[in-house]
Amino acid sequence: MLHTVKELHDFSVGATDGGIGEIKDVYFDDERWVVRYVVVDTGRWLSGRKVLISPISVRDVDWDDGVVNVNLDQRQIRESPSIDTDKPVSRQHETHYYNYYGYPSYWEGANLWGLGAYPMPWIGAAGDVRQPSPHPSDHGATRERQRCVERDAEAADSHLRSSNEVIGYEIMATDGPIGNVENLVFDEKSWAIRYFVVDTRKWLPGKHVLLSPAWIDSVSWPEHQLYVKVTRRAVETSPEYDDLLPLSREQEAAIHRHHGRTVYWE
Repeated sequence: MLHTVKELHDFSVGATDGGIGEIKDVYFDDERWVVRYVVVDTGRWLSGRKVLISPISVRDVDWDDGVVNVNLDQRQIRESPSIDTDKPVSRQHETHYYNYYGYPSYWEGANLWGLGAYPMPWIGAAGDVRQPSPHPSDHGATRERQRCVERDAEAADSHLRSSNEVIGYEIMATDGPIGNVENLVFDEKSWAIRYFVVDTRKWLPGKHVLLSPAWIDSVSWPEHQLYVKVTRRAVETSPEYDDLLPLSREQEAAIHRHHGRTVYWE
């Protein structure tokens, strides 16, 4: 089932023992185009602090009532690593986050979520947050490995982008501008971003169309522009997208046929 990131905005997030706040943003990976975190404003509960929640923690989403239920309790969330949403989330911060929850890191492995195609925790990980050992080992090799991990984390680029930032970016076809990013469409099972919604009304006859991240040629993050490997004519004649109606597999196939592309599910 496909949904948009805007649908998630202002959804309540429920821990196993009570509410923790509302979703205000979504962070996605700009290399693999998959949602890595929702950003939750905890309001008065944690004095306005924002926390990250990974799809690995999500038990289910009630799309009708606007609630995301997670397999975490309030204590785990309260003691989780802090985040400054005014600064980029570093790989070092992500490493601390994943170590804290005992989750497998998505950047280690060839699949969408590292070792697998879906955001699945290690058995028992979400309910048993790792705590530092009261008697850490003094073995030299262990300390050196830890220093290497920390150096790698500091040097690595996490490739996380805010959906709030990217919505509004200009879309450039091979022969000129065609519209702006209005929304992102993701798969609720894998949390992969399957499409970005393009509002063409500024340049072309007014309608919304879908383009796949797989068709992006390059992105100029400083200029807020996405360059896609399609022509203005192909976008202009593309099937129209209506966000008020569910997107069927047949409609997805028609979009891919129109652009002469292979569907992602085969």
